[in-house]
Amino acid sequence: MPSPATVKLNSGYEMPIVGFGLWKVNNDTCADTVYNAIKAGYRLFDGACDYGNEVESGQGVARAIKDGLVKRSDLVLVSKLWNSFHDGPRVEPICKKQLQDWGIDYFDLYIMHFPIALKYVDPSVKYPPGFTDENGNVTPSNASIQETWTAMEDLVEKGLCRSIGVSNFRSVLLMDLLRYAKVRPATLQIEHHPHLVQEALVKYAQDQGIAVTAYSSFGPQSFLEMDMQQAKDAPLLLEHPTVKKVAEKHGKTPAQVLLRWATQRGVAVIPKSNNEGRLKQNLDVLEWDLEEGDMREVNGIDRALRFNDPPSSEYGRILNGSSRETWRRGKHQTPGQDLNCIEHGVLNPQLPLLAIVPFALSLNSGEDEF
Repeated sequence: MPSPATVKLNSGYEMPIVGFGLWKVNNDTCADTVYNAIKAGYRLFDGACDYGNEVESGQGVARAIKDGLVKRSDLVLVSKLWNSFHDGPRVEPICKKQLQDWGIDYFDLYIMHFPIALKYVDPSVKYPPGFTDENGNVTPSNASIQETWTAMEDLVEKGLCRSIGVSNFRSVLLMDLLRYAKVRPATLQIEHHPHLVQEALVKYAQDQGIAVTAYSSFGPQSFLEMDMQQAKDAPLLLEHPTVKKVAEKHGKTPAQVLLRWATQRGVAVIPKSNNEGRLKQNLDVLEWDLEEGDMREVNGIDRALRFNDPPSSEYGRILNGSSRETWRRGKHQTPGQDLNCIEHGVLNPQLPLLAIVPFALSLNSGEDEF
């Protein structure tokens, strides 16, 4: 049975099941990439302060609107609150800055990127700030999740955001958040692919009326360019015999099977591609079904294998190695910004334990390469 093209959020708004992720989209091509994706039929764009390309993303949107491809009301534009802005009084100013960067009046969805609070870094000093402060240190803030969430609720009341959500939360953090939330989180964004099914977490969120969005739907594919040994050692999902067998059976590509495996279970996806053919293929993951046996076989790939694992020594090796520049590809860097800063969940193993422990709670966000 075909899946609906949208899911109705608990806030009352509709969200496309298939969107376009903006992580690692180069600044020099970002505007064209967004424009072409709109042209291909994408209506949801998943961005973030930390991706460093919100200005260019907004330029692509503005051009598409000017050319009559879409109206603003046709689009679902998503951004995220970075860790350095969790203190209550910092939430609204940074949201307004991000809106200004996009050139829009409101976000359709604004997400807490991590359940991690870090020391405030003034955007005029370093933006996006990454995980380190202006002195290159990871410095925790005392802001609680409740303080940050309450400030995000105010954004909804003031019309700056239509819906708010969370990313990289586990079940226990969701349970705690739901105790005091006046505005319930509309979405949960998590690393989700057949190597990391997280069935219990997905079920809990959906049972609570929270829509789940998957990132890194193709597993290790997004991490190979970072020269991550864990990704090299893992069976590539796009080449996995089970996935290829199911793809051949249905006359689809392995990427389509992986995306349909998620959407058939009601999980939204945010792949990306610069290839016109794959842009269209990635949208074609709603009108056909995997059989029950296919779903069981793909579920059977599960190894509880998480690639975005900040405390791991593998991430520390990447940070200190030659892959560092590649990891930051496509990100805006203000003059003088230290390339040794921690980005996208990568931790320097020499940092004090106090800075590392909170990262065990959750993992970073990254979208796919197709």
